[in-house]
Amino acid sequence: MQKTEALIEIPKPLHELTEGELQRKILMGKVMTRTLRVLTEKFTDEGFEWLLPVALSRCTDPLWPDPGASIEKRVEVDIYGQTVRTTASMIIHKIVAASLAYPKLFILSPNIRIEKAERACTGRHVYEFTQLDFEIRNAEAKDVFRLVEDALCSLILTLKRDAASELRQLGRYEQLHVPEKPFKVYDRKVLEAQYGAEWESRLTAEADAPVWVTNIPREFYDYEDFATGQWENYDLYLPGYGEVLSGAKREWEYEKISRKIERDRVNGGNFTLLLKLAKQGKLKPTAGAGIGVERLVAWLTGAKHIGETQPFPKVPGYVYEL
Repeated sequence: MQKTEALIEIPKPLHELTEGELQRKILMGKVMTRTLRVLTEKFTDEGFEWLLPVALSRCTDPLWPDPGASIEKRVEVDIYGQTVRTTASMIIHKIVAASLAYPKLFILSPNIRIEKAERACTGRHVYEFTQLDFEIRNAEAKDVFRLVEDALCSLILTLKRDAASELRQLGRYEQLHVPEKPFKVYDRKVLEAQYGAEWESRLTAEADAPVWVTNIPREFYDYEDFATGQWENYDLYLPGYGEVLSGAKREWEYEKISRKIERDRVNGGNFTLLLKLAKQGKLKPTAGAGIGVERLVAWLTGAKHIGETQPFPKVPGYVYEL
């Protein structure tokens, strides 16, 4: 394993854990299992189709010009004479699938984002993780807010009932509370005016319940009102753990998408199909988000590093044997 100085203890692989550490890992695994069960049942009960993930694709999330992105390299491989990339996010796939075939869909999608090694020290980043990705045709932000708030409140209520023993052993039972709905909503511009450039860390440190942040400049596919400069997107922040969900209403009009791709200097050649469908009028207005499963479970269990929630940690700067 590669060595680096860290501010917090870097998660160890399974075979190096002490008996006490192994028991803690097992408890987290039980909470993870119940979390996935509750969330997937919530989405299927709401009429969502559960689709399978895509690991390799010619087209994936550019993660640009999102200022929060910290990608060291893209993983590419040649197959059948074509260059494909490992999935950084299934956002483009979701937009196309929701427009053409599945009005409500979700996916447990693996994501590979080779973060810079210094992010090992944050405790909040891994370079391979899973999102519960969902998309809804003809939806608005308010629809996503309702769905996510209901799901999160139901999850905590269920865990405190059915996983009370595990949460108590992890020291989290008394600290976890079902949040009041609706969650507080902050505009990013207001937070910047109040806290400056460090608004994310300040908000995360001061919040005592999950909160929404809206109007965040981001990738070309998030809906932007050119007249006002407002973005119809949203992130959900957890106390002490930061952003756990990122989502938006999506762009679907050809002229806006092509204009934003050119403006942001994104390689339009990677998104020819999306542009073609938009030009043909086949893209529909959709909204959705991706929930970081490991970061959510880290918050639920009180993990010091989200790599603790993974049986085989994928910590930036470290290459484990498994």
